[in-house]
Amino acid sequence: MSDTDTLVKITEKLKGNVARSVNPEGCRQEILNQIAYVQGKGHYEGAKKALIIGGSSSYGLASRITTAFGQGADTIGVSFERPPRDEKMLGTAGWYNNIYFRQEAEKAGLIGKNFIGDAFSQDMKDQVIQYIKDSFGGKIDLLVYSVAAPKRANPDNPDETWRSSIGTVGKTVTGENINLEENKLFEQTVEPATEEEIEATKHVMGGEDWEIWINELKQAGVLADGFKTILYSYIGPKSTYDFYHEGTLGAAKDAAEESSHKIQEKINDIDGEALISVSRAVTTKASVVIPIFPMYCIALYKIEEETGTHETPIMHKDRLFRDMVYGNRREVDDRGRLRPDAWEQRSDIQEKVSELMTKITPENFNSDLTGYAEFRREFMQLNGFEVPGADIDTVDLDELMKLKP
Repeated sequence: MSDTDTLVKITEKLKGNVARSVNPEGCRQEILNQIAYVQGKGHYEGAKKALIIGGSSSYGLASRITTAFGQGADTIGVSFERPPRDEKMLGTAGWYNNIYFRQEAEKAGLIGKNFIGDAFSQDMKDQVIQYIKDSFGGKIDLLVYSVAAPKRANPDNPDETWRSSIGTVGKTVTGENINLEENKLFEQTVEPATEEEIEATKHVMGGEDWEIWINELKQAGVLADGFKTILYSYIGPKSTYDFYHEGTLGAAKDAAEESSHKIQEKINDIDGEALISVSRAVTTKASVVIPIFPMYCIALYKIEEETGTHETPIMHKDRLFRDMVYGNRREVDDRGRLRPDAWEQRSDIQEKVSELMTKITPENFNSDLTGYAEFRREFMQLNGFEVPGADIDTVDLDELMKLKP
């Protein structure tokens, strides 16, 4: 242990719905908890060599954990995270997730290689491909694309930057949202996006970069026969269509589906499979800043708690890969998309959610009437807080600075 002068007090800090602090020990414990969940379900046959793009938190991290500790695969993770700098900036939760995942993977005799940087860049693609050739057995048989980013440079014009936006299309929508920092409801109006904003969001959040990754990997000869790749989408119920499925984010997801068809054509010759999986609503760093969406979540979570259908990211992704991607219990819609969101979309659940949403007020939203307590707890746990068994209040900055991804 270093000198006590390097001890830093850990406190929860929120700015609106964005976390400004992290508990590294809580992040470590959450990694252990997710690994234990997967191992408790037992081994299942799947990938042997996997690349997870956007694998440091939420769905991407859950995908990496079930791939490694459920399937026994070596994995490469690509993510944009920040290391600790000083007592005011202890790094991002994803930075620690990457490190603690790698440590546990290596204990299990698995490779858990981390690349930290811009997944959109050509340099990152070149680094990963070279590593696959030199140190990862030469080929991969799974690529998970799980990137949520605010911006992306145009690969054909580095001077141009596309920025994603969360907006409606062709209409103004007003509803109530949740401020996690102040624990209160507030009215929010979502303005329609411009055509330029819609197109920019497609460039950032659609499937263009997914296509580029597959093209580069295929050209380099590092995709194994039977290769699978998957990108996560979301549809949700009609009550969320205005600000999601029929908004800018939905337009980007539609573009990603078009990309999946193009990718499929490129990997047919290696008996490959390009999949779109429609995910369920979960608490993530991205979902809590989607306008009005948290209100739907706290109603959904309450009904799911009563019906026993609530899932966290690790539960959802382990079921997806175990049952559908590599299992024999695929649920597919008429567009060929995997639908593990069927539990959320059940008509009886949605009827109860819609009814509950009409009863939520500023006075009762933070009560047993709703699932707000679970929603907020899951959000804090993304950053290592409110994790049972990790209730420390100080960390050693020197020790944190020694951790390497």
